[in-house]
This record gives sequence, structure tokens and C-alpha cells, in this order.
Amino acid sequence: MKYMTSGQIPQLLSFGDNLYCLPTIGNIMPERHMTYRDLALNLVRKRGIARARDLKAAGIPLVYLKRLTDAGDLVRLGRGLYQTPDRMGEDIAHDLAEAARRVPNGVVSLLSALRCHELTTQLPHAVWMTIPHKARSPGPSGVRLEIVRATGETLTAGVEYIDVEGVKVPIYGVAKTVADCFKHRRHVGEDVAIEALRDALHQCKTTPSELMKFAAVDRVAARMAPYIKAMQ
Repeated sequence: MKYMTSGQIPQLLSFGDNLYCLPTIGNIMPERHMTYRDLALNLVRKRGIARARDLKAAGIPLVYLKRLTDAGDLVRLGRGLYQTPDRMGEDIAHDLAEAARRVPNGVVSLLSALRCHELTTQLPHAVWMTIPHKARSPGPSGVRLEIVRATGETLTAGVEYIDVEGVKVPIYGVAKTVADCFKHRRHVGEDVAIEALRDALHQCKTTPSELMKFAAVDRVAARMAPYIKAMQ
């Protein structure tokens, strides 16, 4: 492994809007420079949807967010959320990506997860998310949310990830989603839960054993077991 001395390590120097990468030894011209605008756009493109706090953490003055939105280089989706205009509407599941950025400790669940897994014909009026029991509820800004709460394995089990407009969105898998619908049947309707169970089995998107595994996690095994037996 080759180590660099402190005199050889390039330094970032700021002059106005520009950041310069300068070597610290010898009479050598700067190798490259990037503006705060370039850095901000690169960060937003990399994250798909970025939060203002992401730019702040990267050392980019937040005044550039207003400049970039005024210039049309970024779109403000809601309070503190930004995306490049070329990705707007790129995916029909855009709301899931926005919700994942707004609620980084949440998981897409229930009706929204059913819709994503093509296990319901319903169009949810909001993005359903499960968050930790003691987490703060997100404020009313941007995409509409329906929040349920969970703890322990009920919260963490069965989480998968999908890519939506460059955003890594956490979502419960098929079996966990069906079990959650039985657990929260008063919110989504027991008929919806039964339909989702039937379709998941008939379309071979899960198995009875996997369903019973998550039914046990959600403590609804006794309620789901008769339906699973009848549908096999």
C-alpha cells in the first residue's frame, strides 16, 4: 500500500462559487474544478431524490437549491426534497420514492405494497408506510402518507428493496405484506386481505409455509391458517 505524505495530499480550496482541487507541492496547475452547482446536481442525480440535509452534509450551501430550482435545474417535490426534472414521472411508482426520502426510517407496506406486488386493483389514495413505534410522524408536506407503527421483528422482517427513479425504496415482500393486511384488517378491510392471500397463492408469488412464517411474526397465524388451508 502506498501512503501519501501530508505535503502530497491534494486540497480543496473554495473561491466564490468554485471548488478547486490543488496539489500542494511543486508549481503545478490545478487538475480540475467543480462548481457548487455541479456538486449539487451530481448528488441529486446519484440519490434520485435528495433531501436538503444531504446537500448540507456534503458542504454545499443551501442557497444553491433556490438558484437551481429557479433556473429549472431542480424540481422541489415538497419541503426539503429535490429531484432533477428529467426523472420526474419516470416511474409510475414515483410516490414511493418520494415517500422513502421523506420517511427514511419507514417501509412501504399494506395497500401500497399490494399495489406494487400487483395483488390488488385498488389505487391507494396515499402511500402506506410502517414506521417504528416511537418515531415522529412526518409532517404534512408533499406526497400524502398513511402511517402504521410496529416494533421489533414485526417492523424489520420481510423487508426488500426496489429501485424507483434511482431511489432504493424499502418495501415488504409478498408474504409479509399479506400477513400485515390481516394484522391491520380494520384499516385495509378483511376482504382486501383475503383477496391478496388468494391472488398471492394462485399466482405463485409466495408459498403457504412462507405465509405462515410471517403470520407467526405478526401474530395472526390462527386467523390466516384456515384461509390458507382452504385455498390450497
